Amino acid sequence: MLLPYYHKDIVEAGCDEAGRGCLAGPVFAAAVILPPDFKCNMLNDSKQLSEKKRYALREVVEHEALAWAVGVVDNEEIDKINILRASILAMHRALDKLKLRPEEIIIDGNRFTPYTPPLSGGGRGEALPYTTIVKGDGKYMSIAAASILAKTYRDDFMQNLHAEYPAYQWDKNKGYPTLAHRQAIREHGTTPYHRMTFNLLGAQQLEFDFEN
Repeated sequence: MLLPYYHKDIVEAGCDEAGRGCLAGPVFAAAVILPPDFKCNMLNDSKQLSEKKRYALREVVEHEALAWAVGVVDNEEIDKINILRASILAMHRALDKLKLRPEEIIIDGNRFTPYTPPLSGGGRGEALPYTTIVKGDGKYMSIAAASILAKTYRDDFMQNLHAEYPAYQWDKNKGYPTLAHRQAIREHGTTPYHRMTFNLLGAQQLEFDFEN
């Protein structure tokens, strides 16, 4: 069962990202502040839930959360700054958009960089305290809620892209490196949404690079 908070009696935001391992599309992140008495037995790490349950829980989170927001970093930015920095930047962008400012942040994973909230008069304030938690999306409600928002909003984005580029089957793989996705890259080449610094063809790309 998930825990309601990491620190008691403070405004705590949970953060998580989705799409870090994809070959195409942006990385999405979400930040969620839940009320201290929030209860939802269905809530869990988004990877452990069916698609139907994820979207049902998204409605619950959006309705019950004190504040929530989603941040995005596109594939061109990912190629410029690398996926780790892009994932953290997406979290920072989500935190920037929260209507309620957290006093502390808990983050899924083991890497983060200090976040300084924007000031109303411009500039940035002091960095907020934060804690990284490995597999935090399976331990704390706010991180699990963030994982659901990040995952479902990214899935929506890739579903829309599928209409533009149906050959890559993004309606099914959402940009992840499936065999069908890589085969489509071999047959049709890349799109403006592919991450060009990633190993798009897998082992076959290594053979191609060696031959050339």
